[in-house]
Amino acid sequence: MIDATLYKHVLGSFPSGVTVITTLDDDGSVVGLTASAFSSLSMEPPLVLFCPNYSSDSYPVLIKQKRFAIHLLSGEQQAEAYAFAKKGKDKAEGLQWSLSALGNPLLAGATAIIECELWREYEGGDHAIMVGKVHNLIVPDDAPSPMVYCRGKMASLPAFA
Repeated sequence: MIDATLYKHVLGSFPSGVTVITTLDDDGSVVGLTASAFSSLSMEPPLVLFCPNYSSDSYPVLIKQKRFAIHLLSGEQQAEAYAFAKKGKDKAEGLQWSLSALGNPLLAGATAIIECELWREYEGGDHAIMVGKVHNLIVPDDAPSPMVYCRGKMASLPAFA
C-alpha cells in the first residue's frame, strides 16, 4: 500500500506548469479550474490533455459545454491560479477577461492560450483525463515568464531568450 502523504510529497517534487481551464456555463458565467496536470498529446490531430478531479464543481460544466480555453499562466497570475483553485461561483470576479470568437472566456496576461473542443474523456482514478482537440492558439507578442508549481509553491521562471 502506498502512503498518501508520501505519494503527494514525492509527486509534488516534480515541477510543473500551472494552467487555468475556463468555459461558460448556461448562464454565461465564467467557470473553470486550476490544473497542473496538463500535457501535449498529439500533433496530428493536434491534441492536449488535462486531468480535473471528478469532485471539481467545474467538471460537469466542462463536460456539458464541450469547449474550453486552457491558459498557460504567467508568473504574474497567482491571483488567477488561486481564484480558480477554489470551489464555488464567481471565480473570475475582479479578473480581466474577454470572450473569444470561439465563445471561450480568455483571461488576460497568460503566456499562451489553447482553445479546444472536447475530443475524448477517459477515467483516471479520482480524476478524469480530458482530451481536447486544439482549434486556436494565442501567443502574445511579448510572452511573459511562465509560472511553475513545485512542493506546494508557485513561482515565476526567469525569461528565456
